[in-house]
This record gives sequence, C-alpha cells and structure tokens, in this order.
Amino acid sequence: MKKQDNPLKIINLLLIPLALFGLTQLFIFSYDKEEEENIHQSKMEEDYQIFSLSPPSEILFAGEKVPLSEPEVYERLDREIHSNTYFHSNTILYFKKANRWFPVIEPILKENGIPEDFKYLTLIESGLKNVVSPAGAAGYWQFMKATGKEYGLQINGEVDERYNVEKATKAACRYLKDSYDVYGDWALVAASYNAGKGRISKELTRQKANSYFDLLLVEETGRYVFRILAIKHIFENPKKYGFNIRKADLYSTLEYKTVTVDSTVTSFAEFARQHNISYKILKHFNPWLRESYLKNTLKTSYEIKLPTNADYELN
Repeated sequence: MKKQDNPLKIINLLLIPLALFGLTQLFIFSYDKEEEENIHQSKMEEDYQIFSLSPPSEILFAGEKVPLSEPEVYERLDREIHSNTYFHSNTILYFKKANRWFPVIEPILKENGIPEDFKYLTLIESGLKNVVSPAGAAGYWQFMKATGKEYGLQINGEVDERYNVEKATKAACRYLKDSYDVYGDWALVAASYNAGKGRISKELTRQKANSYFDLLLVEETGRYVFRILAIKHIFENPKKYGFNIRKADLYSTLEYKTVTVDSTVTSFAEFARQHNISYKILKHFNPWLRESYLKNTLKTSYEIKLPTNADYELN
C-alpha cells in the first residue's frame, strides 16, 4: 500500500504560497502608499508655498514719514503685513466691503480736512461691520456711547446714530480734528482714537517723547497704527501680496432714495411693506433704527433710506 501524506504537511505546503502572496501584496501596498505620499508632498511643495514677506522700504501715514530705518519700527510693520496677508479670508472681505463703503467715507473725510488714510481705521476698528465691542463701542467707527453723544450723535433706545455711517463718519472727523489740534501729528491722532487722548498725553509726558513711534504702549495701541499701515499697503499693492481681487466679486454700493419721517411710526414692519420691502431690508439699509417702532416724541426729522434696486423688493 502507498503511504498516505501527512495532512499537516499538506496544509503547510498550501500556506507557504499564500503567505508569500500576502507579503507581496503588503509590499506592493506599502510601496504604492509611499509613492502616493511622495507625489502628494511633491505636488504640495510645487503648488502650495508660503513665502516670507518684505515690508516696503518707505511708507507714509497721512503724509507723514514712518521711520522704518529703525529696526524695531520695521519689525512691527513686518508683523502686521504677515498677519493680514496670511489671514486671507478676513483681508479678502476687507476688499469686498471697502468697495461699498469707502466711496461713502472718503468724501466726508475730504470735506472735513481729514487725510484719506483714516478710511482704513474703519477696517481696523470694525471690519466695516456693525459690531459691538466688549466695552460697548459700536458701529463702523466704534464710538463709545458717551463719546458719540459728545460729538453730536443721537443715541437712545430707538435711534443709535453710531450705526449711521454718514453721521458717524462726520462725528469721527470732529474727534480726529480735535486730536490733531492737541498733537499736530496724525499717527498720535490715530493712537488717541484707540487709547483716548488722556492716555496718549499721559504717556507722552511720562516717557518724554513726542512721536507715536517712540512710545512704549500696551500691545493693542502699540500695534494700532501699524495695522492701519499694513492694510493700507496691501490695498495699494494687492498683487504683490497674492491677492487677486476680481471687480465682479466686490460688494456694490447701495442704491437708495430717502424719505423723511418726522412723526411716530407704530410699526416699521408695516412701514417696510408699504414700501414693498421686508423689515429685514429696511433695517439693513437703516441699522441705526434700533426698535421696530419710532415714538419720536420730539418730532425729529429722520432720513430713512429705501432701496431703489428691484432685487430688494418683495415678490
């Protein structure tokens, strides 16, 4: 009789090629994964690069020369240019919103003798959004309630003109002119807008300095003018910093007419419907209206904006 093969031996012989096949597939998989990673890394290095940036060798703020020859001053501007360049989404939105609001702000600054560079202050203060700071400053120009009233803005439960871009810009101009009468230096004027005239005057005296760029200040105020300078420089040289901003993507100016209201409005929702727009759109064009009604006990005349673009009309 023929001797039968050992079953265990047969199983082992079958397992050997299976094991070899598995090792081969593992090697191929590992090789493919490594090759894929190499290709991905190579592609990333080719297509996605982050560059160090160089500030300009010379820059002016409101016509006044910034002392960039001082290494400490140069490095402070360098920081803000990098911060704003690589905070892409935020800076792109600056471009978009500025296209709508700078044409409103610029003529008011010019009419009041304020250098045009101060339009960038609104981007630094609020990003051209009607935000409220933790301290209670509100609107594009971030007026505190007391300061807003001091400079002619009406602020109460129904109306808050800190949210009226035109009126707040005029109030800001009055503030800036008062500060210039004190300092005779636009960089110090900008710093005082952030920290207050009292704080800046105190630090000038304490540190025996006469220039913003020579002062040691808390970080927020120490960065303030440099943030304005960085945004200004990027706006004036967008392609240099990698921003390709298409005109079609910019926010257009708001087209509107005005109606005068000098009496009580019991419901702005009904008022909006009478003008064929939604309550939301009425508030979008007039964010300074803070309630859904207007008692107007003093019979003050208010100019309310109504859109002329048919896209805003109710269906």
